[in-house]
Amino acid sequence: MSRTSTSEEKNAICGGTLYLVSTPIGNLADLSERAIKVLAEVDFVAAEDTRNTGKLLAYLGISRPMVSYYEHNKKERGPQIVARLLAGESCALCSDAGTPAISDPGEDLVALCAENHVPVTAIPGCCAAITALTLSGLPTSRFTFEGFLPVEKTKRRARLEAIARGDATMILYEAPHKLRTTLDDLSAALGADRPVALCRELTKRNEEILRTTLGEAVTHYAQNEPRGEYVLILGGGTYIAPTSDKSAARLALSPAEHVAYYEKSGLSRMDAIKAAAKERGIPKNELYRQVNVDKNG
Repeated sequence: MSRTSTSEEKNAICGGTLYLVSTPIGNLADLSERAIKVLAEVDFVAAEDTRNTGKLLAYLGISRPMVSYYEHNKKERGPQIVARLLAGESCALCSDAGTPAISDPGEDLVALCAENHVPVTAIPGCCAAITALTLSGLPTSRFTFEGFLPVEKTKRRARLEAIARGDATMILYEAPHKLRTTLDDLSAALGADRPVALCRELTKRNEEILRTTLGEAVTHYAQNEPRGEYVLILGGGTYIAPTSDKSAARLALSPAEHVAYYEKSGLSRMDAIKAAAKERGIPKNELYRQVNVDKNG
């Protein structure tokens, strides 16, 4: 016969358990009371960056033993953490900010715990991906999480092709120094008119949500320096945005002027034709013909 655990049982710190502790993504007031209790009572804390987590613990007045656990030491450190858990110790896993195991090496530690039948539980809290999705103004009923795009060219091209075929809202992460390149690649693969919300400094004083299109985002960041970590929310391939004043103005342009608009935003000639054709609701071959008529007329 099954039974429901009491609040006391849920809040008790259990030896041999890994706790996934979500930490604030900007505003320290977002840390839950339960997270504070777990951090204060576990036997040790595994942190992606012990300096960042150490500052958080110091702010809370908590002192616990810490070990580092990050991408480049996870193969060695993961089994060591699991060995301590199997020996009866409790551990809190923290990423730099947000929910552990989301685009994060914590994913591997959870899998290792599962393989060794080590209990894992989560202390819910902030997640930049979900926070940005709710603020994007784009459909939230179906979405996919893409994390960071691959750096290697072949893998990146394959991922972009897969993203272009997707019909659900998509979530990506990007660092400021790579944002322009990523926007260029996304605009070329998905079309300049694909809606996007660029979210940065979430929960902080300078929080900014830029709701626009990929083509306009390329233009904006060609003129403005990207700052802060970004979450990009992309409309799916079947998303139909409400007609805006800007899109209505573009539809009033001649075919050649419409294509020229997208070329000025940074797209190649063929991508500009593709974007303009999609916005006008005609095949790109037909738009190409119309542009040539304009040119020769």
